[in-house]
Amino acid sequence: MSESGWLAESHRMVVEQLRQRGITSEAVLQAMERLPRHFFVPGHRHRAYDDAALPIDCGQTISQPWMVAAMTAALELKGDEKVLEIGTGSGYQCAVLTLLAREVYTIERIAELSAQARQRVTRLGLGPVHFRVGDGSLGWPEAAPFDAVLVTAAAPRIPPPLLEQLAVGGRLVIPVGEGEVDHLVRVTRERADFLRHENLVECRFVPLIGRYGFPEGASREQS
Repeated sequence: MSESGWLAESHRMVVEQLRQRGITSEAVLQAMERLPRHFFVPGHRHRAYDDAALPIDCGQTISQPWMVAAMTAALELKGDEKVLEIGTGSGYQCAVLTLLAREVYTIERIAELSAQARQRVTRLGLGPVHFRVGDGSLGWPEAAPFDAVLVTAAAPRIPPPLLEQLAVGGRLVIPVGEGEVDHLVRVTRERADFLRHENLVECRFVPLIGRYGFPEGASREQS
């Protein structure tokens, strides 16, 4: 795909899928318009800017652009945050975060995906990003606290370690659900001893596998 071609597709994605569906954060819109999304879905480049979740390697998916934008906007990043991402996947969401925050930590349980994402982010000159292969439901305790935490897979309930690693004033955005429908939840640590919970939108995500997620082998489709 030529540079002029993907830039036109990216602009169309932002205008038709994001702005028209209520994404108002100019920072998020600009970040997503400038990133070559097709770079993160090499097997589906012709559909990279479509309004749909797409398959990536290892049986995983990349979320539809609107969901990426909505989750990122819900973090309300100002540019100086240390962010933890759970579920690196293709690296696209991580790449978006690098354009909006000071530093990103990202955890992926599948080593192959983590390696691919690291290569893509490095080739694009983005960062700083710290990569880890492991159980994302445990967070990254030695790097805590985090100003923002974003989870890109659904958990049956919010993992306690992620709440513990959230800084005062920080926001955690995570899909939560065990049935046919998940709810995108935002948790804000308003004080050291007080967490505010908000349900933002219904959604459907692949399962978060781990000690505080679903068991190995759990499967569900992402919409």
